This record gives sequence, C-alpha cells and structure tokens, in this order.
Amino acid sequence: MTVKEQLKARQLPDLFTFADGTPVTAENAARRQAELMEIMRREVYGPAVPDPDYVSGEVVSEGRNADFAGKASRKQIRITFGIGEKSFSFPMVLVMPRNIEKPPFAVIINFRPNVPDDYIPAEELVDKGIGFAAFCYEDITADKDDFANGFAGVLSGERGEYGKITLWAYCASRVLDYVLARINVNTEKIAVCGHSRLGKTALLAGACDTRFGFVYSNNSGCGGAALSHGKNGEHISDITTRYGYWFTPGYAKWAEREQELPFDQHFLLASIAPRKVYVASALEDRWADPTSEYLSCHAAGEFFRLFEKPGFVASDCLPDVGNVFHAGSIGYHLRAGMHYWSREDWNLFLKFFLQ
Repeated sequence: MTVKEQLKARQLPDLFTFADGTPVTAENAARRQAELMEIMRREVYGPAVPDPDYVSGEVVSEGRNADFAGKASRKQIRITFGIGEKSFSFPMVLVMPRNIEKPPFAVIINFRPNVPDDYIPAEELVDKGIGFAAFCYEDITADKDDFANGFAGVLSGERGEYGKITLWAYCASRVLDYVLARINVNTEKIAVCGHSRLGKTALLAGACDTRFGFVYSNNSGCGGAALSHGKNGEHISDITTRYGYWFTPGYAKWAEREQELPFDQHFLLASIAPRKVYVASALEDRWADPTSEYLSCHAAGEFFRLFEKPGFVASDCLPDVGNVFHAGSIGYHLRAGMHYWSREDWNLFLKFFLQ
C-alpha cells in the first residue's frame, strides 16, 4: 500500500476543518492551531501551566578551563521561577562553545543530570559550534504517580488535570527564559530535544513555545509523534495503565477506542508549523512503531503548506532502513537498531538543524 492508501485506511481526524465545520485556510490556519492545541491539552496532556512571574538563575559552579579540551565553558546553574506566591528551583548544565558569538542552541531534556552522557554527545555538539543546556526531568518532578513531589507538589500537590509531560515541558521553556535573557545565541537556531517519553515532552514544549524553531523527537511513539489510529506496538491502554500520570486523567478513556479518537498526534506536529520538526525512528523499536511515526509526518506535512512551507518531502511509500528525509519543514530518518538515543540519531538531526 502507498502512504496515501495507508492514511486513508486509518481514517484520521481532519486537520483542515474546525470543530464547528468551518474550512481551514491559509488566513485562519493560526486560529486552527490554537484549536488543535486546546484539543490536545484537553484530551492528552492537561491544561497549560500559568506563565511565570519571574525567572532567575544562580551559577552554582563552573567547570575547568580544560573542559572539552578547552573548546567550551561549562556551568552548573540553578534556575528559579515563581508563579504567584509559589516558587520552584531546579539545576541545569550550560555548555557554550568558546569564540563563537551567536551559536545555535539546544535545550536537552534528559534522563540523567550528567554532561556528557550516553544520550548527550557533548563534545560533538561543541565541535559543531552548538551551545546547549541540559536538565534531568526527574529534577522537575519524579517519574511516578506522585504529585506531591517537586514542581508537581509546588504547583498543586494533587493529581488534578495536569500530566507530568506538561510539567517537564514547561521547565524546558524556563531554561530558555534564562538563556535568552543572559546568553547571546542564534535565535533563529534554537532546538528542544528529547528521547522516548522525553521526545513526547520535547514535542509538547515546542508546540507550546514558538521560540523553539526546531523540535527534535527521538523514538517518541505513543502519545508522541506516532499516530494512534491503526497503531502497532504500544497502545493507549498500555501507556495509561503503566504511565497514566504522564497525561491528563481523561486520556485513559480512549483506551481500546483508538479508531474513535477525534484527534491524533498529527494534530500536535501540525501545531508546530511553520517551524521545523524532526522525528527519528528505529527499525526494531516496534513498541514505538516507526510506521506510525512516519505516517504522522506525512499527515501533518500538508498543514505546513498553508504557511507556504514544504511540509514533509518524502516518497509515497514506507521508508527503508537508512532513509533520511531532510528537504522539508519536517525531517525524518529511520535507522537500524532498537530504542535508543544514538550518535547516529544526533548526527542526522544536526545535519537537518544546521543546513
């Protein structure tokens, strides 16, 4: 089957019609994006967190001059922000290449606080002239069904309607607040990056914050880049049974009802237009389902054309391992191997980011 045939068979909800039946045009596309995000927040991720009243940062420690062979500086910074009478702080690591006036920049949401890390090729980023800030998602709030800890505890302390993906994504924007106020970076080249559950988080962060010009989602699967209509591998019933706290409680009502969904993840990708999105898949990551990630790029790509952007430029057939698509506003690659954030993934994304 061709891609067009597969998308038709999945019977996806229409991106190009408002909830009230009004057709979507280039003139009202931004209003449709606001509606798409309203739907995704209500049905999947939970409500938006209020904007902070302030964001500040304190340099806790600085690295050695020899860090990264002297090619970059490293600082440990504690970010603090306030919402009304409440405040919250968390650590991040800031790495900036030396002797580059306005480097491209990435906010990396990671599983560990380490820099470098198995998932963060720090020296490769520095060698390409890229600055980055990295923080550990569990320094925001623990990856468990407990809303009394961390930012979740400060915000409400109760389960409520928030999902933890929303809280992790919100703090990626607070990192960017700090950086843009104090660091001279190339504002045309700012990315938010994450893998797996944090790939889902990066997509939401990018959809909610237009300052991220690039959004990189690696192996994000169900509740991330992958379509749920017709999906193989992990389904809504699986993810909400084990990790329901990532999402708003109402998401679980769609378990075993994917074909009834009045939305799907191509809504999230489309909401990022006309900025750039990168989706990376792995051939053996069947739980995430590379086919459903790839088809989601196709489905969302048409929406980018309303902004006179090329959308997703790829053939009308499923990809072979090793295929790379970098010509459009949505980039994609399918590599060999399993669920992992590899140097190959990073190097392919960076070609898209820096082209």
